[in-house]
Amino acid sequence: MTPAEILQILQTEAPDVQWHVDGDGYQYQVEAVGTVFDGLNAVKRQQFVYRILNPYIADGRLHAITIRTFTPAEQAQ
Repeated sequence: MTPAEILQILQTEAPDVQWHVDGDGYQYQVEAVGTVFDGLNAVKRQQFVYRILNPYIADGRLHAITIRTFTPAEQAQ
């Protein structure tokens, strides 16, 4: 998968989140900023993103993902 394909999936499933995806075809970095992360601990934030990407991880199209999540207030700091 390309970063653009991953970005499209994330934007479709969670359009209220600002997504940024980078990667080289094997290892990807996903950054997400949204109010959806307000009040969620780190594990719940990761689960939110993995819930969207898990079908692609399970079938082997996607692997080696680093996820960073922020609320808008956290990003502003």
